[in-house]
Amino acid sequence: MSLSSLYSSNALLNVLSIGLDDSPDKTFIRFLDNDTQITRQAFFSTCERYCAFFLEIGIEAGDRIVVQSPKTTDSLCLYISAIMAGGIYIPLNPDFTDAEVSYYLNDSKPTIFICVPERAESLMKIASESDVPFTYTIGTKDIGTFYEEVYLRDAKFTEVIPREEEDIAAILYTSGTTGKPKGAMISHRALSSNALILRKEWRFTSQDLLIHALPVFHTHGLFVATNVALVSGAKLLFLDKFDSDKIIKAMPFATSLMGVPTFYTRLLQHADLSTAAKHMRLFISGSAPLLAQTHEEWKEKTGHAILERYGMTEANMVTSNPYKGIRKAGTVGIPLEGIKVRITSQETMEEVGEGQVGSLEIKGANLFTGYWQNPEKTASEFRKDGYFISGDLACRDNDGYISIVGREKDLIISGGFNIYPKEIEAVLDELPDVIESAIIGVYHADFGEAVVAVVVKKEQASLTEEDIIGYVSSQLVNYKRPKHVAFASNLPRNSMGKVQKNVLREQFKSLFEAN
Repeated sequence: MSLSSLYSSNALLNVLSIGLDDSPDKTFIRFLDNDTQITRQAFFSTCERYCAFFLEIGIEAGDRIVVQSPKTTDSLCLYISAIMAGGIYIPLNPDFTDAEVSYYLNDSKPTIFICVPERAESLMKIASESDVPFTYTIGTKDIGTFYEEVYLRDAKFTEVIPREEEDIAAILYTSGTTGKPKGAMISHRALSSNALILRKEWRFTSQDLLIHALPVFHTHGLFVATNVALVSGAKLLFLDKFDSDKIIKAMPFATSLMGVPTFYTRLLQHADLSTAAKHMRLFISGSAPLLAQTHEEWKEKTGHAILERYGMTEANMVTSNPYKGIRKAGTVGIPLEGIKVRITSQETMEEVGEGQVGSLEIKGANLFTGYWQNPEKTASEFRKDGYFISGDLACRDNDGYISIVGREKDLIISGGFNIYPKEIEAVLDELPDVIESAIIGVYHADFGEAVVAVVVKKEQASLTEEDIIGYVSSQLVNYKRPKHVAFASNLPRNSMGKVQKNVLREQFKSLFEAN
């Protein structure tokens, strides 16, 4: 039986395995520092072995499979094998603290949790307290690790579990203004349709070699980069993290790079950029706004115009500057094929005219299904006609290009990561000497935005900036840690008692300009 026939009953796999029968020995993943290569057939064979293990231990369709792993090729295999087994894949940042992991496990109620080995003792204890039936460390092939169990059982792969387009393939957690992360349920249809559209829009083919330096625990690195490579037959040049020297070294034989704005601001400082970039065909930026200045400097140094696009966890990719045509700095382009976008007045809910700012709303097969076990939140985020309220403020020019001009909720995007102030504020307010706090994002040349904490402490309290940062670091992942702490006697409020964060942002807007 051909692989395409074997996988055809699973909606997402049916798309991601396009062309596999024609070129099973074609390289899918290669590495920069050695000659090791993984063929497409070898990659899918490993996925099949993991799938067989999942089914052997009793994973059923719709079960949640939570993976907290460092970035390795096995991270990608675990994603695909979870889909093969009919499961719902839930990736977690490997740097999440024990407190954060405990929340995700209790909320998602997974059947299996695969975790980082460095904190195996504490994480396995948390999993036990959360009633997770199976827990393994990702580890190596040591006793008790996931790999050791897979090889010991040696389960034989016989089938993939059928899944329909509307079935849930993954849950990605995204924080909210309440401080409680919520799980966005992403369907087979949402992922497969987006991958096919992006392959066409960005002209990816089997001749491409995409530099993959993104994390694989959120949509950009896991679903956009990986899925586009799979559906197009492209190769991935696999880096475990961003490294400007390695990316420059890879450019002469690569064709494309997907990154966040921080990638490009740092690469601009590399002496060999101009020479290395000549061999590339496409640079894509997303996950955070790209400064027009970065766009212009990049074009001046490399001759390439960065292609900026716009997406979010709940909607995958939504808009893109064109591959052929004008790429306008400061815009995120036009809606992708099959995706509808409208910009509405927050007061009247009617569409606004060209150049006017309003709330960005989205409709299409790319949209998530809803928030896991949160029907009330799901209902509040959708209009009656099916449009999703993105929470972003935008405007559209006379050519149809969209610019994201702000956020309705005080989301901070730092280095491509979404950070919601309320989550950090809740941690700070646990400190006995803190009366109240406000978290804001201010401009930062390298990260796009930096987290700043404004804290009102009790009189006579000896609380220091180091105390604040140290406590946040013990409770939350590092990218949520404030880069500056300011102490104030009070927080500015309007007549209704709401903290005026716009006033604070204005007060601290120049804080990092000299850095």
